[in-house]
Amino acid sequence: MRVGASGWWNQVPWVVVLTTLGICGLGIWNLASASRPPAHAFWINQSVYLGVALVAGIVAAAVDYRHLRQLAIPVYVLNILALLALKKFGHTAKGAESWIALGPVRIQPAEFMKIGVILMLARFYDADYRPEDDRYGFLRLLRPALLALVPAVLVLVQPDLGTFMMISLSSLTVILFGRVRWWVWAVGIAAVLLVSFVIWNDYVRDGGKAPTTYLRHHLKKHQDGRISGWLDPDADPRGTNYHAIQSRIAVGSGGLTGKGWRSGTQTGFSFLPERHTDFIFSVLAEEEGFLVSLLLLVLYGVLLLSILQVAYHSKDRFGAFVAVGVAAMLFWQIFENIGMVVGLLPVTGITLPLMSYGGSSLVSVMLGLGLVVNVGIRRHAF
Repeated sequence: MRVGASGWWNQVPWVVVLTTLGICGLGIWNLASASRPPAHAFWINQSVYLGVALVAGIVAAAVDYRHLRQLAIPVYVLNILALLALKKFGHTAKGAESWIALGPVRIQPAEFMKIGVILMLARFYDADYRPEDDRYGFLRLLRPALLALVPAVLVLVQPDLGTFMMISLSSLTVILFGRVRWWVWAVGIAAVLLVSFVIWNDYVRDGGKAPTTYLRHHLKKHQDGRISGWLDPDADPRGTNYHAIQSRIAVGSGGLTGKGWRSGTQTGFSFLPERHTDFIFSVLAEEEGFLVSLLLLVLYGVLLLSILQVAYHSKDRFGAFVAVGVAAMLFWQIFENIGMVVGLLPVTGITLPLMSYGGSSLVSVMLGLGLVVNVGIRRHAF
């Protein structure tokens, strides 16, 4: 059965589409304030990127996603090759060799690798399904773990810790969605407790001067500073904690209704660093206040729940895993970005989906959302 010309329109998950467009519109509005003169007019470039991203999303929604199952391996391999190519053709910025420069355009392969990993994991769990044994132990988890680990490590060595975390957490969410055995959960909980102990020993115990450290002496100076600054928010206000402190000032000073569009002092006087990318939420909180910030969180919540609804109603495992993977990708980026700008999490350089400036990020997110719409349209086409 195929979706008829008159029927597909009614099958579109319009909540996903309209919520996405609403967040994008709010993002352009916010960027226009963040990039006020004499700064570059980032919102103009972002509008062009949005046009490209919408075309990419429409294409991703139009091609039957069941055909994409066959393309999962080529897409995954091409993204791996793009990450490897960074060593020879990569453009270094902010200390990371993460971009390939094509004239005036810079492409970040790691952003598209997120989609490649989602498609590959979805293909694996679709092909590996065994109705008589639908739970995964460690041996059966080796293959999906390797599928996620290889690109994650390639991103880590750029070095891009933030994107490494996003690929790892999104992949882990998809893997857990595949139903793992109880002892896998037990090992995961033990790993979380072990990491907590290491952080306590290296940074909290004896005032951060423990005689023996397990992780701290292996980290680079800026990585160590981000963790120590997270645990002691008032330390080194002009150094490692400068970004976090200025962000908290911006968020807190916005109050309930904000200072007004283009009236934020932290943004206007350039106290707030990376205000068009990593700390774009701080601009919104300062100028539009708590109520509009809460509106954005509600929009994100509606978007995520709508994606999960598409996954729930999907008629095949591949579509369900694709939708869950996209939801996980968006959730962890939103969680980490907003967590870091309000001081609850360490600063890791993660952009806010559909809000932060950046072409690669916007196109990759829109590709993922296009796949979700694709799954939603064809949920009755069997």
